[in-house]
Amino acid sequence: MTAFILARFLRAIAVLVFTVTLVFIVLRLTGDPAQQMLSDNAGPEALAAFNEKWGLDRSIPEQYLYYVVNALRGDFGVSFADGREVFTVVAERIPKTLVVTVSAFILSLLIGIPAGILAAVRRETALDKSVMAGAVLGYSVPNFLLGLVFIFVFAVWLRVLPSSGSSTWNHAVLPVATFALFNAAAIARFMRSTLIDVLGQPYIAAARADGIPYWDVILRHALPNAAIPMVTTIGFVAGGLLGGSALIEPVFAWPGLGSGFVNATNTGDLPVVQAMIVLFTAFMVAINFSVDVLYAVLNPKIRKH
Repeated sequence: MTAFILARFLRAIAVLVFTVTLVFIVLRLTGDPAQQMLSDNAGPEALAAFNEKWGLDRSIPEQYLYYVVNALRGDFGVSFADGREVFTVVAERIPKTLVVTVSAFILSLLIGIPAGILAAVRRETALDKSVMAGAVLGYSVPNFLLGLVFIFVFAVWLRVLPSSGSSTWNHAVLPVATFALFNAAAIARFMRSTLIDVLGQPYIAAARADGIPYWDVILRHALPNAAIPMVTTIGFVAGGLLGGSALIEPVFAWPGLGSGFVNATNTGDLPVVQAMIVLFTAFMVAINFSVDVLYAVLNPKIRKH
């Protein structure tokens, strides 16, 4: 088990280093922060002065080495936009994003898992077809479009919820609902298919033949075995929370990491963009590593691979 965890940990570090390096290079090859940050009337002297001030006139290997050395010490640079430490700029947005993502994640589990179970045990019934129709629709519609629909219905038409901002808990309802329904649809679909596969196994038929009540078979025999593959899906949903915030938060003007990332990208605030990509990547890698370890605990056969 120790060797398995160590191997997965080293792989996670390699993925993180590779992704950060690739993003660092791509960001510098695909745009000029000086032209984005300064006005259109800025001359060559102003552009050169900007690049010299922020070290952008150095070669990419030099910039990368300087960035890595400082990042390892917790120094991610200074924001081009307001001159504040990037760590501060990013950290102040984390609580807002956690409010939405954690709430939505819990809600998606509370909706998706029971819906998938009911659809599986009532297979080919009207309930199953209704649940799956809703799941397919919820997963097919882009989450930002679903957010716009919610704004039109609940903020513009019914006028029961605010469409933007973050000053009260009511402001979090629509972003959380948008996030949760999209993820719940994915969880429900996979929960149904996984449980149907488990219910078709011989040991389930043997348990039924022994006279064990139907729901005892479901709860004590089927669900524990269905939980193992569900770990991967739930990990996938959790890993996409921060990345998904970049699509949903701007729709509701929610001042979290997603909105901050979009704003920094639009203005060419390179240090903030880099720091947020590092954070998003590290979060995804950490979730994948946790899923691998949990999967190995639940299914010892995985440790041999």
